[in-house]
Amino acid sequence: QLGQQHPELMGKTIADRTVLGTGAGGSIGSELCRQIIQWKPRKLILLDVSEFAIYSLLEELKQHPSSHAIDLIPLIGSVQDRPFIKKIFDHFAVDTIYHAAAYKHVPLMEQNVMQCIANNVFGTLNMAELAIAAKVKHFILVSTDKAVNPTNFMGASKRLAEIICQSLSTQNPKTCLSIVRFGNVLGSSGSV
Repeated sequence: QLGQQHPELMGKTIADRTVLGTGAGGSIGSELCRQIIQWKPRKLILLDVSEFAIYSLLEELKQHPSSHAIDLIPLIGSVQDRPFIKKIFDHFAVDTIYHAAAYKHVPLMEQNVMQCIANNVFGTLNMAELAIAAKVKHFILVSTDKAVNPTNFMGASKRLAEIICQSLSTQNPKTCLSIVRFGNVLGSSGSV
């Protein structure tokens, strides 16, 4: 469970705040949103390219006992679409971002290298740069154990995303950029 060890840390960045989850309809993003809603954010923005995934997640989250007090905002779009992402930051005063939007299927990404780089690298660059410009307080990149000494394009793209966050973090101390690496998640799409 997210935040089980140190609940005060989760509350600090989520409770009564505006939280944006990218890749919200994915296996990791949707589980993050299920956990985030328990900490009662003021607004939870659900961003994904998949209309069906967002619809399904929204319907599920509406059943949560806390949902009546939370403004759930479903948005369909891509982190690759910089003008669209900028509009989100212009419209909402986002406090915390959980950036889970990524292509993660290793064999597929070996055959779709340009889309892998466009989404995982440049999508992260868009999100991080625009978050900093919008003075977002906390930006958490969801990465992968495959970013360690990568042997495939997906792992390399996520390592580049990490490097982007590390580099921007040293230049912009007002936005706390952090990285968490997940291993294979049992039952998730594309996992072992």
